[in-house]
This record gives sequence, structure tokens and C-alpha cells, in this order.
Amino acid sequence: MSQERERAGRPAAKPPMRDALVAAALRLFDERGFEQTTVDDIVALAGVGRRSFFRYFPSKESVVFPDHDGCLAEMNAFLADPAGAAEDPVERAGAAARLVLRMYAADPVFSVRRYRLTREVPALRAHELSAVWRYERALADYLRSRYAHRPDGRLRADVVAAAVVAAHNNALRSWLRSGAERDPEASVTEALAYVVATWGDQAPVPAGPTARGEEADGADGAEEVREGEEVVVLVARRGTPMWRVVDEIQAALSAT
Repeated sequence: MSQERERAGRPAAKPPMRDALVAAALRLFDERGFEQTTVDDIVALAGVGRRSFFRYFPSKESVVFPDHDGCLAEMNAFLADPAGAAEDPVERAGAAARLVLRMYAADPVFSVRRYRLTREVPALRAHELSAVWRYERALADYLRSRYAHRPDGRLRADVVAAAVVAAHNNALRSWLRSGAERDPEASVTEALAYVVATWGDQAPVPAGPTARGEEADGADGAEEVREGEEVVVLVARRGTPMWRVVDEIQAALSAT
């Protein structure tokens, strides 16, 4: 019997258990809805036990994001590579962010499907924002080490990390909203180039106080509030994730 006939007589190889669980979960989320689907439903369709599910995923939400842990580990390894020590820190941070883009672009059908599901389910949106915050922290930690010699190093690192993530996500989400119909590389390159031009080693130094030591916007450096304008003040604990701060600000502004 030929090798072709031998292969034809064999049953199709089963997908890895992790992939089978993801496929089963997404199918059920489409058919029944996220809230109506249980872990028991997922493992029943995948043909495995509950213990197998929790060996791979800590929660039902995490099954929608099976690749973020691996991508974060890859990002940390990339940032720790001594080969990038002489590179502009902002350019290096941007290159690290591209790892996330490549993860999404590797499976555009799944990525678009996940994006649309995440837009519909608040619990998944919160889980996604938590993943974004982990990427931002990784970039900020790297930039803090690169800017340790600067008196404004910590602040600069946090601002640049947030800018890199915002620029990357702006282009990435535009691509996902389009149904992944075009190459996302050009849009992400343009967005990250804007951050490098603003914060990179060759960027112009921002203007400081005036020669007389006065702040540009008043004695205390705060922007003047005109009569009739409303001011929103948010108090948050140190270490509060940036996504939660942004959500609280947006909620407060919508209520005014």
C-alpha cells in the first residue's frame, strides 16, 4: 500500500487540547452568547474534562485571550536582550509593541472575531484592558531602566510607555474594525513614528519655565479655569491600572 493510501486511511489528527478548547468556546459564544455559556459546556463540546480546561485557562474570560501570556513573555525577553542596549529607547519600545501586532496579524480571522466579541461583552473588555496594562507596565519598566540617569526618568518612562501603547492600539483597532482587510504594518509604523518623533533621542527638548522662573500658565503652573467652566478631579490610589483611571474619567465626563 502506498504512503498516500496509508495516510488516507488514518483518522485526522486531533488539534492540540488548548486549541480545541478555544475553538469550542468561541463556537458556543457565537451560538449561545458569552454569559449563557459555562465552562462545563465548553469542555463537553471539546471532549475533555474540567481539570483539563483549568490546566490551560484560569477563567472563562481567559480562553478568549490564549496568546497574551506568551506574547508578554516574548516582549520581556526582547526588551532584556543586551543587543538593544544602544538603540533609542523609544524605538526599542516601539519594536517591542510590534510583537503584539504580529500576534494579532498571525491569525486575522480569530483576531477580528475576538475584537467583535470583546466589544459586546463588558467582562471581556475588562480582561482585555488588564492585558493592555500588563504590556504597558513591561514597557514602562524597561524605559525606567533606560532613563534611570534622568531626574525625570520615571515620569518620562511612564508617559512614553503609555504613548507607545496608545499609538499601537489606535492603529491596531482601526485594522480590526476594518475586518483586517488591509496590511496593518503601515498604520502601526506611522503611529509609532509619531511617538519617536515626539519622545525619541532626536526629538526637540520640551520648553521649560520662563527665564524669570515663572510658569508659562500662571504662578502655580496650572491652566486657568474660566468662569462657568467645570473641572473634574479624580482621586485614585497609587498603582491603580491606567485603564481603570481612564474609564473613571470617561464616566465622570459623561455624567457632567
